[in-house]
Amino acid sequence: MFGGRTPFLVGFAICVGAMAVALLYFQHHLGLEPCPLCIFQRISVMALGLIFFLGLLFGPTGLARRFFGLLLTATALTGIGIAARHLWLQYGPHEELGCGPGLEYMLETMPINEVIQDVLKGTGDCGEIVWSLFGISIPGWTLLLLLVLLGISLGILFGRSR
Repeated sequence: MFGGRTPFLVGFAICVGAMAVALLYFQHHLGLEPCPLCIFQRISVMALGLIFFLGLLFGPTGLARRFFGLLLTATALTGIGIAARHLWLQYGPHEELGCGPGLEYMLETMPINEVIQDVLKGTGDCGEIVWSLFGISIPGWTLLLLLVLLGISLGILFGRSR
């Protein structure tokens, strides 16, 4: 399963499917605008999709395959951290979150390191649960998705290449 290009294809297909759901269903059909943490999670999924696509395109073996696996694992862990933070803001014991500026405004007026810090602090939008399925909110489903992608990434990193 983890040899050849198959895991790269599976990972890429999962990322494309996740982005299709996010953009077509949540954003366009339901009209849900993503909060800054949602945007960061989408960036993680898109970065994973790009790396999986490059792996599919080049079919790396040996040390190059391990490099792809390491890059995928680091990216998946970053996304997992962001999704976990988002879940903590939704379900964790904390004070009421205030509204903050939009991500676009922050990017235009603040240095990138301050933008990242402010986004990870969360805003009122990030703490609100606007949709759930089986009691799991969007960042919960994103976390599960990223855990699956982490499993594929670890398979690429530690599996044997053909």
